[in-house]
Amino acid sequence: MNASAHDPDPAAVAKDRLQSVVHGAALALIVGWVLYVGKQVFVPMVFSVLVVYVIIGLARALAGVPTIGPKLPAALRYLLSILGIGVVLAAGVSLVVNNVGRVVQLAPTYQDKLLERIQQATEFFGLRAAPTWTALREDFLEQIRPQDLIGPTVVSVTGIGMTLLVVLLYVTFLLVEKRVFAAKLRKLSDDPRDVSRIRQVLDSINIRTGQYLAVKTLINVVLGVVSWAMMAAFGLEFAGFWAVLIAVLNYVPYIGSFLGVLFPVAWAIVQFGDPGTVITLLLLLSAAQFVIGNFLDPFLMGNSLNLSPFVILASLTIWGGLWGIPGAFLAVPITAVLVIVLSEFRGTRPIAVLMSRNGHLDVGRDGAARADVGGS
Repeated sequence: MNASAHDPDPAAVAKDRLQSVVHGAALALIVGWVLYVGKQVFVPMVFSVLVVYVIIGLARALAGVPTIGPKLPAALRYLLSILGIGVVLAAGVSLVVNNVGRVVQLAPTYQDKLLERIQQATEFFGLRAAPTWTALREDFLEQIRPQDLIGPTVVSVTGIGMTLLVVLLYVTFLLVEKRVFAAKLRKLSDDPRDVSRIRQVLDSINIRTGQYLAVKTLINVVLGVVSWAMMAAFGLEFAGFWAVLIAVLNYVPYIGSFLGVLFPVAWAIVQFGDPGTVITLLLLLSAAQFVIGNFLDPFLMGNSLNLSPFVILASLTIWGGLWGIPGAFLAVPITAVLVIVLSEFRGTRPIAVLMSRNGHLDVGRDGAARADVGGS
């Protein structure tokens, strides 16, 4: 009788669980609302953190260069990393500007080709008389007011420029902050065990995020080079631009691969018009995406992020809905960090297990597998 008196009341336990679920759902809604409303503030912050990861990764890679690397001072390695990233960004901007100039020069030619493709499509599907540019302008172009397009375009370009400036400022201060971060971490608590646990979580985040960015970038470069070789062999215009676009879009899971094939193939339809050429290019680009995405990517990435494919797709939808296109690029790293944090608390560890790929949560500096739901 005495033992049963200490047994928890099932109704009270169920009530506590229900309250926990309600409180958790309310907290999730509040956090989601704050992230959505403050996306102009949070997006540059997260991008700046990822840029710092890339800079630190490059600096560590330079330290591993035989003979020269160990002799380079840390400041010089960081400077070379920043200069390398700047050169890559400048090359990308130059590529876009040059391609825009070529598009303007070739616009009359491709205008005629585009009209020809539209006429061929109308004839193929047995539609009414083939349209002319006069009819197209009357049906579509006159419905578009140039002033309605110029305003948003200018605002968009200005916004991108301001975002890049803010990211640059954040990166500068984060790199400065890095020098004293370890000292701050030691003073977070008087209990060495708490400090050690926080350090292990941060180390796990750093290792996984850095590994993901490094390996994913390498895979995207390989995919871009392979795609460029295929498109250049067919003589596709702006092959370099399409290759860079394919590499960048591949950071977005699933959807990026689809768009990376769609855009150059759509241009090939306008340029070539030959169904055999277009279909062949479509199959080759799709094969490159399939082979690299299903063989090279899993081989190199392994379980570095340990995320379920469904969770990746769901996170892409959620973060894309919250932050738009930037959210799609940031979805995977943010979700990986979230799983690592959830795995550190007994109450949220089951959620982390469900979000993982195989049910095992790897945390800690040594990378050893932690116990799953039943573990401590």
